[in-house]
Amino acid sequence: MKKSLKIFSLLFLLIVLVNCNSKTTKPEDIKRTSLELVTDKGTMVIELYNETPKHRDNFIKLAKEGAYDSLLFHRVINKFMVQAGDPDSKNAKPQDTLGNGGLTYKVDAEFHPDLFHKRGVLGAARDGNPERASSAMQFYIVQGRVKNDSLIDKDQKRINEWLADHFSNNHPANKSVLDSLQKAIDNENEKNYKRFNDSLKKLAENFTDFKKYTIPESHREVYRTIGGTPHLDQNYTVFGEVVKGLEVIDSIAVVKTGVYDRPKQDLRILSVSLLK
Repeated sequence: MKKSLKIFSLLFLLIVLVNCNSKTTKPEDIKRTSLELVTDKGTMVIELYNETPKHRDNFIKLAKEGAYDSLLFHRVINKFMVQAGDPDSKNAKPQDTLGNGGLTYKVDAEFHPDLFHKRGVLGAARDGNPERASSAMQFYIVQGRVKNDSLIDKDQKRINEWLADHFSNNHPANKSVLDSLQKAIDNENEKNYKRFNDSLKKLAENFTDFKKYTIPESHREVYRTIGGTPHLDQNYTVFGEVVKGLEVIDSIAVVKTGVYDRPKQDLRILSVSLLK
């Protein structure tokens, strides 16, 4: 009898432990990491999303290493966004073209249905790679503007055009065309590049083998009241947001710019540091 009770007790304890382990903590329930971003125009406090752990951890790592300290805001477009993070900008001369610098790796795309390009959001810059992977360093902060439903509808159409491009280019049936395009790029053959690029565009225009994206009403309400840049949704990873100092973005966005939207007067990130 005692032996049976002992076995029962062990089984009960095992069941309790299994049930406890099965209750996983949701990302939104974990306290977000906060950082202080000090610029020539003022200080912002940002929080990183736990729903995008690869981008969160990469940004924290770079901040701890001081990788962003003294870098320029090298691309600024009023009512759109301010961009920084090019390591080549640290000692750049006024005539230098910026925006192509980075590290030797990319960060896997992390699209989340609840994260979108509202005002103050941090997004990861990227090139046109097929996986839509992010630059390891370059990021942007959304300024955006308030939009009505008509404009939001146009942005939704643009989102789906980009999604069609992505899924069409990655479809096995179109691989030969994509490979030919890449070969033309490698060989610097402008004629063939135009030819195959036009072919890919036509294929994407008629491509329907993907789930079209609909901007949720909750996101639309934010775009109608607070503002943002809806057309970037589900195509660029957002991984954090400014929770204090939104006015600093506006101060940066209105500076005079020159070629490639680079501010005429250098505007720097002085430091990025973790807040306890």
